Order: sequence, then C-alpha cells, then structure tokens
Amino acid sequence: MPAFGQRLVQLGLATTLAFGFGAPPAADAAPSLKPYRGAGAWLDIFDGPTLRNPQAVIDRLAANGVRTLYLETANFRAATDVVHPQPTGQLIDLAHARGIKVVAWYLPSFADKNKDLRRSLAAINFTSPSGQRFDSFALDIESNAVSPLSKRNAAMLELSRRIRTAVGRDYPLGAIVPDQRGSSGPPALWPFFPYAQVAKVYDIFLPMSYSSVRAEGSTGVYRYTRANIDFIRARTGNPKTRIHMIGGLANTLDAAEAKAVVQAARDGRAIGASYYDLPLTGPEEFSALKRSPR
Repeated sequence: MPAFGQRLVQLGLATTLAFGFGAPPAADAAPSLKPYRGAGAWLDIFDGPTLRNPQAVIDRLAANGVRTLYLETANFRAATDVVHPQPTGQLIDLAHARGIKVVAWYLPSFADKNKDLRRSLAAINFTSPSGQRFDSFALDIESNAVSPLSKRNAAMLELSRRIRTAVGRDYPLGAIVPDQRGSSGPPALWPFFPYAQVAKVYDIFLPMSYSSVRAEGSTGVYRYTRANIDFIRARTGNPKTRIHMIGGLANTLDAAEAKAVVQAARDGRAIGASYYDLPLTGPEEFSALKRSPR
C-alpha cells in the first residue's frame, strides 16, 4: 500500500484445513462490510514507535471517532509472517473493547505464491491474547515485481482466489488497489488493472487515491477523488461497487483538501474514508473524518 501447480494446490488445501476453515458457504452469502464503514486510520510495519504504545493508539482513535484501524501484519520482504505479534494482539483486544474494528493488510510480491498465501492466512487467523481475531483482511495489490504484466495479473488473481477459497464467501475481503493514474495504461504502476476480475473475488475496493501527490487545492482534490470512485465503478461495470477511499498522505493535505476528500467520498457514495497513515495524521484530518460516510 501504502508501500510498494500441484504443490500449490496441496499447500492451499493443507493450509485451509490447518487453519480450521470448512467448506465455503452458499454463493449468495453476503459478508458484512462494517469494518470498512466510516472513518479509518492506517498503521504499517515501519511505525515502530507508534506500535510500542497500543493503548495510546486506541485512545487516540477513539477520541477522534475513528471506527476502523487498518494494521499491516507483514510484507513480502519481512523475515516473519507477522512482524509485530505482541502489539498486534494488544491492538486487537484494546480496539474491540472500544468498539473499533481492526482490518489486517499484507503486501505480497506475487513472485512467491506459497509465501504470499501463507502470510495472508497467517494474518486472517492471527489470534490475540484473549482469543480475538481481525475483523477482515485486505490485500495490498501494488507490487510490480512480477513481469510481464500478463504473468503478474495471473499470479495476483490466483492468489486472490486461493485466499477466497480458504475463507469462504461470507468473510469480507478488501482489495487495496492503485489509483486511476496508476492503473489506466502505460506508463503506470499497473497498466489496465483487471478491476472486473478482481471484483469477483473481493467485496470492497480501497483505492490509493493519493490526492496529496496528484492534485492541489480543495477543488482539485475533490475532482480527483470523485474521478477515482467513478473510474472504479466504470471498470467493474457495477455502479454499486463498494469503495473505501484512502485520500492521500495525511501530512501533505491542508484542512480544506482533507475536507474535500471526505466530501467527495460522501458524494460518490463510498462507505468510508481515511488518510495514510496514523503517525502523519493531524487535527485537520481527524476533523474532516468526523463527516466520513457511514
């Protein structure tokens, strides 16, 4: 995200059984998207000083009306499947005690599908000291380590489908995706991103709509944010596609721009909004998020 054959079949089945998931429920099961509604805040594995004080994190979120914490568990370069297990468990327990949801997210490379699957499921099945788990899981789809593009798309979709098979249809899954400029065509981070195919696996899109580096002024930020919402729905072919808007790097937005992100999310019928990331977030962003769509 916010940063950048047979053996696999056997591994996927073994992992599914090991983590206790049964057969997928009926195809018409509707997963709850409550974890993605309203105001959100983000933490990644590099936020060590912040992670060392989980109580302060949750107190800050609760005081500012944040409904969901998006917490990175690992990336493909990390030495372990869950990088900060102790504060992660504490954050889940403390957040749930205050009525705050916690969504795990992981950045895969798509080059090692075995590792990416294992680390995704490790996040999904992570258990806190009191036996609680994350409320949802979102895959950070942005690494361009695999080429050509056709191979990267195939690897991404295969991993996504294996995660979905493991958790079943009633578990909410989010797709963190590049913005319009990063996915429209060359030269872009992920040219011609396969939104329609991704929408068949995931329940909600979280576009990295970083207006802080794409637009200036409240009017420009508003237009850019709305354009990203409209772009995703056009590419999925579904005007009701669910979206949680990640509106930009928090410390590069002024008060008017922060409000423009939230207003565009509301007007575009997104179900939530946030900025990246919590240590960079100030009073202006928290104030704007109080009007986040719910």
